[in-house]
Amino acid sequence: MNSPVATQYPTLTLNDERQLPQLGFGTYKIAEDDAPEAVRTALDVGYWLIDTAAVYENERGVGKGIGDWSDIFLQTKIWNESQGYDRTLKAADKCLDRLGRDHVDMLLIHWPCPDNGLFVETWKALIDLRDQGKAKSIGVSNFREEDLKRIVDETGVTPALNQVELHPSFQQRALRKVHDDMGIVTQSWSPLGQGEGLSNPAIKQIAEEVDQAASAVIIRWHIQHGLSTIPKASSREHIEANFKALDFELTPDQMAKIDALDSDDGRMGPEPGNFNS
Repeated sequence: MNSPVATQYPTLTLNDERQLPQLGFGTYKIAEDDAPEAVRTALDVGYWLIDTAAVYENERGVGKGIGDWSDIFLQTKIWNESQGYDRTLKAADKCLDRLGRDHVDMLLIHWPCPDNGLFVETWKALIDLRDQGKAKSIGVSNFREEDLKRIVDETGVTPALNQVELHPSFQQRALRKVHDDMGIVTQSWSPLGQGEGLSNPAIKQIAEEVDQAASAVIIRWHIQHGLSTIPKASSREHIEANFKALDFELTPDQMAKIDALDSDDGRMGPEPGNFNS
């Protein structure tokens, strides 16, 4: 079974020349038992990218939800305790086994965990996994500028993608500039700001103007900034509302109003330099 929207789906070109869907379906905090139905619903609505991770403990359910769909961009992540060259190779095989696939489209290092000093060896393992065909593309998540430059300096291989916390109140402009300079695609996790952005008066006003859900407005803002984004939703109603972000455009003035919501203290998740568990 192939995705009917794959041919016109908005994509970004990765530095390995592969195409990355801009809008994906995130599965963080979706339970293993609920994952098959949620993923099937997302695919039925039209999503092309599915994001999961070893630590989400739902890879088996995600794999069941994908089933025989062949035209899907699937990505997962190596968890912190599995860092190190040999452990990463073993962890990747376990991810594939749980997903029921012989490869993923994107494999990421979930966090740099700089104090542990293993992310370079982990990156070397990802390079070999790519060369073995177990991951078509490789990238990282939550990496800072210094982490990115270190793995490139030590291996000569630039990540295709860095998945980071990014939403209207935490826009990561400096890191996005680094990504642009290095040829790395930015992918936004927690793109709705854990739901807080939905109640922002400026976003609510724009949602009324375009007659769309506030979530779709925020996702559209990500897309028009050239970002890939992976909102999570549980109900079909919310999954469909988020997908409507592909059906309209924001004006420059509307984009500027959302740009103005950036905040110096907007981070909601862990600070990557201090997260080593």
